[in-house]
Amino acid sequence: MSFTGKLVLRLTQLVFVYGAVFPVAQAQTIISEVLYDAAGTDNGNVFVELFGTPGTVLDGWLLEGVNGSDGSVYRSVSLTGVIPLDGVFVIGDDSGDGSSLVTGADLVVDVDFQNGPDSIVLRDDGGTLDALGYGDFTSSIFAGEGMPAVDALAGSSLARFNPLVDSDNNQVDFTVLELPTPGSVPVGAVPLPPAAALFLSGLLGLVGMARKRC
Repeated sequence: MSFTGKLVLRLTQLVFVYGAVFPVAQAQTIISEVLYDAAGTDNGNVFVELFGTPGTVLDGWLLEGVNGSDGSVYRSVSLTGVIPLDGVFVIGDDSGDGSSLVTGADLVVDVDFQNGPDSIVLRDDGGTLDALGYGDFTSSIFAGEGMPAVDALAGSSLARFNPLVDSDNNQVDFTVLELPTPGSVPVGAVPLPPAAALFLSGLLGLVGMARKRC
């Protein structure tokens, strides 16, 4: 292995050590995937997936369903728990007995949101963090971001193209997945805390200097 290759390997190891030693700072959390209309019964099968910095505490946060017909909040779901190390937090719908048919759900509550045109809003104590509107809002009230995402067919989910990108435009950010993937995001997409990102940028600068000296 070349000097540069060894240096990159060593610096990568240091980044993981840094992330384990220093506390994780809370960063923006977003809605990354939603299945609101299952192929069969929605009961216990639908879900909302959030993506954010590992260690983020969700206690006291809300997921709100906004009715497209009149703009009213028809469902308000209280969240609890902590975003795990992979950055993905899955909220599975309650089948009615405290369990969910959604594999690997981190929280089981009633998240059977209506079909479109409607919106789902994520809030914390400071206000709105993210919002997803889906369907045809020609004569409806839109509470999402930018332009609405399409209304996915039964059994399909709406998922972000890239969970690290939020352009504040649902139409641009979301696509339809025929096969929903609760709990799965692209490899390497776990967000770093701001301090770790700054630390990493400094290390990459050192790599560049090392290459010039070789």
